[in-house]
Amino acid sequence: MSDETVSLSEDVARGETILKVSNLKKSYGKLEVLRDIDLDIKKGEVICVLGPSGSGKSTMLRCLNLLESPTGGTIELKGDIVFDGTKPKNLDDLRRETGMVFQSFNLFPNMSAKENVSIAQVRVRGRKKADADKRSIEQLTKVGLAEKVDEYPDRLSGGQQQRVAIARALAMDPEVMLFDEVTSALDPELVKGVLDVMRELADSGMTMICVTHEIGFAKEVADRVIFMDGGYIVEQGPPKDVLDAPREERTKKFLGLVLDH
Repeated sequence: MSDETVSLSEDVARGETILKVSNLKKSYGKLEVLRDIDLDIKKGEVICVLGPSGSGKSTMLRCLNLLESPTGGTIELKGDIVFDGTKPKNLDDLRRETGMVFQSFNLFPNMSAKENVSIAQVRVRGRKKADADKRSIEQLTKVGLAEKVDEYPDRLSGGQQQRVAIARALAMDPEVMLFDEVTSALDPELVKGVLDVMRELADSGMTMICVTHEIGFAKEVADRVIFMDGGYIVEQGPPKDVLDAPREERTKKFLGLVLDH
């Protein structure tokens, strides 16, 4: 982390490092998508990642839980190396500890909300079905869907389906939650409900990395904002520094375009 990263809030600064990324690279043939990404994520920290389309934001997120295999660099989870520059190690541990929520909800259409949340608990965590169902109901209630546990996806709005996807990730008891533009596929009137759930998660102390275009959400919730462009982290720091007084021209230009709309 560079000197200009600036100080984070004291409670975050004292947190242990959950994920440590060093010199992370990702290429597709000659196309370099990520270039020497260095990142320390502290326990309880909320990071919002901003940047133009094609800047490498989503690729970085997918590399953090090795849905995409990096072409260089190392990733450590709680001090244990899970990617050593060439191949994954302890991949199951990493997947268990990092919950991911995507733009698309990826729900099984032939399963109820409860069943969608339970299935990975049984298959990956090895929980008994009764225990998994109990945990599913708890998490669906937490995201405001107590009355919808037996509904099938086609009976739920887009916002409700996204909240099922969040409950599904939470039910696995991850150390870190990764959110990849989770409101971008939703109608505007449904965005608030999903962001409210994410705010509550942040308030509860969940470690979160959110790729988002919701500037107001980033300003309100993030401990640190990261701006990416061209596969690099261009600028990072507390929201008031990066969003209100950016230093880099690329950050200023991006925010000028976004905030004008």
